[in-house]
Amino acid sequence: MKISATIITFNEEANISDACKSVAWADEIVVVDSGSTDQTRKIAEACGARVISNAWPGFAAQKQFAVEQTVHEWIFSLDADERVSDKLRASITKLSERPESELADGYRIPRRSYYQGRWIKGGGWYPDWQLRLFRKSVGHWEPRHIHESVKMNAASRVEKLSGDILHYSVKDSAHHHRMIGERYAPLAAQQMFEAGRQTSPLRIASAAPAAFIQSYFLKGGFRDGLAGLSIASFAAHHAFLKQLMLWEKQKAENSRQ
Repeated sequence: MKISATIITFNEEANISDACKSVAWADEIVVVDSGSTDQTRKIAEACGARVISNAWPGFAAQKQFAVEQTVHEWIFSLDADERVSDKLRASITKLSERPESELADGYRIPRRSYYQGRWIKGGGWYPDWQLRLFRKSVGHWEPRHIHESVKMNAASRVEKLSGDILHYSVKDSAHHHRMIGERYAPLAAQQMFEAGRQTSPLRIASAAPAAFIQSYFLKGGFRDGLAGLSIASFAAHHAFLKQLMLWEKQKAENSRQ
């Protein structure tokens, strides 16, 4: 079981060293960089990664490009703000010792996020299963603007691994707010618009309270104290904003007809 670890980057000098170190056990590390202006490339190369430049085509497309540059059949995909826990590394090591015939085609891994000084348990943020270890001959990154994921061929067998991917994505509340306003909501609205989804003033008005109730109460966000309240509030903001942006796209489209 030879594994290629892939990481995509843009100005990740604060993260790339720890990301590369957490997959140092892989047989190959491929970093695909989309024009960083900081020391990302230099740091990655110093960590032993093979660094390739590629203009930014979108999250899923860039991750698939990284897969296509690898040497080995097995892919482990990691984001620059993620780390492999010791338990997960041990699980992958055990897999690599098994005969190829006993292996599944892909493995889902739980992801745990660190937010406001604590590991989050509720709000729909955990276990947040991610299919990150897979055979590239039967799996690929599905083209999506946001919440990209690996899609396996119909006959593929997918199992679960123990041990977490550790996620350090949000620095502070200002960063969280920017992520929603500048990335997640616009991309989600674009994705819905291209899929032919429609919204309405009633849906826009109900999106935020529905998202808050789901995150804070139904998915146990209240267990995480102030962090859980913050996550639910930002989930409400995201839900409202993406519906409003979809409405704006609909209005613009109608005005052109």
